[in-house]
Amino acid sequence: MSPESPALGPRGADRSVALCGVPLRGPVLNGSGTFDAIAARRAFGDALLERFPFDLFVSKTITLEPREGNPPPRLWETPAGLLNSIGLPNKGLEGFLATDLPQLAELPVPLCVSVMGFTRDELAELVERVDARDEVSLIELNVSCPNVETGLIMGADPDETARAVERLRRLCTKPLVVKLTPNAVAPGAVAAAAEGAGADAVSLVNTLKGMALHPRTRQPWLGGGSGGLSGPAIRAVALEQVAAVAGSVSIPVIGMGGIASGGDAAEFMAAGAAVIAVGTESFRDPAAGRRIGDELAGLADHGSGKHRTEGRAPAPDRGQGSGAHADPPS
Repeated sequence: MSPESPALGPRGADRSVALCGVPLRGPVLNGSGTFDAIAARRAFGDALLERFPFDLFVSKTITLEPREGNPPPRLWETPAGLLNSIGLPNKGLEGFLATDLPQLAELPVPLCVSVMGFTRDELAELVERVDARDEVSLIELNVSCPNVETGLIMGADPDETARAVERLRRLCTKPLVVKLTPNAVAPGAVAAAAEGAGADAVSLVNTLKGMALHPRTRQPWLGGGSGGLSGPAIRAVALEQVAAVAGSVSIPVIGMGGIASGGDAAEFMAAGAAVIAVGTESFRDPAAGRRIGDELAGLADHGSGKHRTEGRAPAPDRGQGSGAHADPPS
């Protein structure tokens, strides 16, 4: 393997890891819905494939039926983050399988498809159909929505989460990743329930609830009324929840929430994350995933962190916070 290989860090250190048995060239994922690989491929052509910024790609969340998403405006920039009220626009299951999946299958990294259903029956159909596709390596369950049958947020209630995962586990041969909401009272209990029901990994945090007001009318700015806060503003909350969840489960934890540098990523891995995901930073720097991976590898080369191949990290070694952001790779 040459020093130019994507699986090697800037000085040749091996970055490869495994997530739920799926080999990855490195530990950096994208947060679902934060990087449009299909649009990027149209803009940059095969150059995107040669310098793809992530080691595993997570699709936008798909639902059974097509969704237009929330009315505009959909974004509001905060002093240290981003509020979004996108509303999960997507082509629905059939549209995704027919048009998006063939294009995503051409990416040079494994594919994880994110799904969300409003009932357990919807989730079952989504998982069963996606599981049947060879192009897919993992399936992410976005359980941040309410179950219309019970009125409960699936990912906020341990019993609701367990019932959903237990049913889906019987239908699915691929690894199941449960994406947790940070708005649960006890994320560790939800994660433990997911593990007990058969989840192969958990990911967190999703966005925190937030609102922005129009500066003149004092009415909600976002078309959906409220939205989800992401970016550096939530990093400390995310780090605490990742540590709490990693201490509650033995399955891998995917850590995310405001990661903008290799130093941030190293902190999440020290807190217990097996791999990390980059979200909001990709809006500012589309090559952030690659940059953060290189910075993380550089820290490991200097003994400031270690890559893990599976499971949980050792106990945190609290050191300096995030370093200054490096320039994007050329």
